[in-house]
Amino acid sequence: MNENPSIAVIVVAAGTGTRAERHTGELPKQYRALGGKAVLAHAVEAFFMEEDVNWVLPVINPDHGELFDALGLEDTKLLAPVHGGKERQASCLAGLEALETLAPDLVLLHDAARPIVASETIAAIKQALQSHHGALPVLPVTDTIKRSFDGARIEATEDRNQLWAAQTPQGFRFARILSAHRKAAKQQSEFTDDAAIAEWAGLDVVLVPGHENTFKITLPQDFVRAEMMIGQMKNYETRVGSGLDIHQFESGDNVRLGGVDFPHDAKLKGHSDADAALHVLTDALLGALAEGDIGTHFPPGDKKWKNASSDVFLSFAAERVLARGGRISHLDLTIVCEAPKIGPKSTKIRQIVAKICKISENRVSVKATTSEKMGFIGREEGLMTMATATIELPREDD
Repeated sequence: MNENPSIAVIVVAAGTGTRAERHTGELPKQYRALGGKAVLAHAVEAFFMEEDVNWVLPVINPDHGELFDALGLEDTKLLAPVHGGKERQASCLAGLEALETLAPDLVLLHDAARPIVASETIAAIKQALQSHHGALPVLPVTDTIKRSFDGARIEATEDRNQLWAAQTPQGFRFARILSAHRKAAKQQSEFTDDAAIAEWAGLDVVLVPGHENTFKITLPQDFVRAEMMIGQMKNYETRVGSGLDIHQFESGDNVRLGGVDFPHDAKLKGHSDADAALHVLTDALLGALAEGDIGTHFPPGDKKWKNASSDVFLSFAAERVLARGGRISHLDLTIVCEAPKIGPKSTKIRQIVAKICKISENRVSVKATTSEKMGFIGREEGLMTMATATIELPREDD
């Protein structure tokens, strides 16, 4: 198995809701608001945040197109939704077959009714799939389980040490689970989850640790519990930092900006590799953290950083955000110069910055402009970069 496999996620959201919901006109639970956002939106967006996930495919009810569109979901990972079937098993097969042309290495199948997804679970699944066909997140059963055939008399007490509660997302090697689902559909065999289909088909499925927050919303009281958890998770404050960097040109033949090399009749003067784009993003992140600037952590007088690659600086700042329990919401970079021309390679800069910071590419903006031939920039004596970083950090008591 490739160490960096392509990963697709199928979010199953084709249910019509309970009979009571249908008769009262209440929205199906996946479209009900939870912390100011639909349950389905929480589930889908959780995977947008995962660096290793390449595609997210919602499977929706054919009658829910307008409800889905109203969510306003946007991300480069998002695929157009496909229609599911009457049962979950049919919906999963529809999603798997829709992914066949992309042919991801791995696929995660997730219930939309589980709005909270733990990154640790996804990492554990990915690791397990390096050597197994499937991975099932589970929690140990802590209650004593009784067996009863009529709901009135106890027939037996189960050994809970051998019982595990299954969760989603459930992960599989794509080709294997697609084949298993097709075989089950052909034989009209019915199963309650994808792991059961995999077991039936003879696939090697292992257990990985689940997460107590990844529970399924089924009953009204589950919404109350989920609201409380979402509220706790939202106890963040937004921080904004800015940066500005100016570098002089000197004799050379290449300018490096945003990790991309631009052939030019000069190079940027600096102690490190003089990548003014990565420098200014580093300053913006450190500013949002209120942790000084690039010179504080990487003094220009320190020979250690002579000719150093600037991705080290930006990676450090991004890791500091994570170390404080935060996340990067957006990075906005502007490069001001007469030459070289930045536009043709701006997408590459976005990709590199996103990779360094371990965020989605759609969270990085790169713009370029000139000074209209005015000042030191107009005379092509140097260039200027500006950046704004928006992050979220756990709220601290003043």
